Amino acid sequence: MLQLNDNAYNKMTAPDEPKLKLWTSMGLLLTYQCPAECEFCYYNCNPQKSGLLSIENAVNAWQQLKNIAGEHAKIHLTGGEPFLQWPHLQQLLSKAKAMSMGPVDVIETNAYWAEEQKDIIERLRFLDDHNVSRLKISYDPFHAEFVDFSRIKLLYTTACDLLGHDRVMLRWQKYFEQSPQIKGLSEEQKLDVFLQSHKQYPFRFTGKAAGKLAKKAADKQTDQIAEENCKKAFLGSKSVHIDPFGNIFNGVCSGIVIGNINENPLDVLWQKFNPAKEEFLDVLFKKGPAGFLKKATKLGYKKYRLYAGKCHLCTDLRRFFFDKGLFGPIIGPKECYI
Repeated sequence: MLQLNDNAYNKMTAPDEPKLKLWTSMGLLLTYQCPAECEFCYYNCNPQKSGLLSIENAVNAWQQLKNIAGEHAKIHLTGGEPFLQWPHLQQLLSKAKAMSMGPVDVIETNAYWAEEQKDIIERLRFLDDHNVSRLKISYDPFHAEFVDFSRIKLLYTTACDLLGHDRVMLRWQKYFEQSPQIKGLSEEQKLDVFLQSHKQYPFRFTGKAAGKLAKKAADKQTDQIAEENCKKAFLGSKSVHIDPFGNIFNGVCSGIVIGNINENPLDVLWQKFNPAKEEFLDVLFKKGPAGFLKKATKLGYKKYRLYAGKCHLCTDLRRFFFDKGLFGPIIGPKECYI
């Protein structure tokens, strides 16, 4: 297990200043492909996307997180929709079990596949036998547009019976008790329902959420968010995500690549990571996304009158820079932007 002073940024800071936290949680995005195309998706997933995280990269990153965090390391498997790659998922869990990697804290699914109870039972038994601690089922107005509630109900009730209620998470329980009616609504009506959900269960306006949703929710002028930097987000996040191509995202900042496990092991990257030493990250770190407005405007960026917040502004600027071919490979991969 590493110590805080093993990190390059932490070595430079005074004892009473905030330090970069140890990364203790890691999400492995097996694929960007998903049968749904939710309006709030951080990673802009949809049925046309692809990519597949190799078994080797997944296991190596897993071990590297354990090198950083020791017994505090937690792994969750996500996507996209990881169950689209069921044989690959089986191979990964079998490899991890054979290597005594320890438990998977959570595996996420939207239950699109949960049509036949016998198939559900077979898969749940496999997960249970391969050290998966909890199953997380995503259900809200966004997923309700794409996945029939009958599949959510069948998976949830079967999993609770087989694994026990304490090992089944439902995001969110409210919508299980009263399924949202989305199909048949106009686009404007859907957005209204989505934003009502956001008020109760807030999410960041990044990824696809920085599109139609953010524009409808926008209520802040740039001068209201101009002083909001990303120092706290960079230093305070204890989690990373690894995408199918080995790209590393800090926390839930999708589309900002801070490294790649094909180039540097995760534990080595944590030790080297200094957001104040890289031009693009340094601007976010010290000034926040508003620090890019002058440069972007000179290049032709058309500023909105209002934004939904710092993450909305950041994502919109990064889309502009991506289209211009600037700040690669930090602004990437294309799956997060196209």
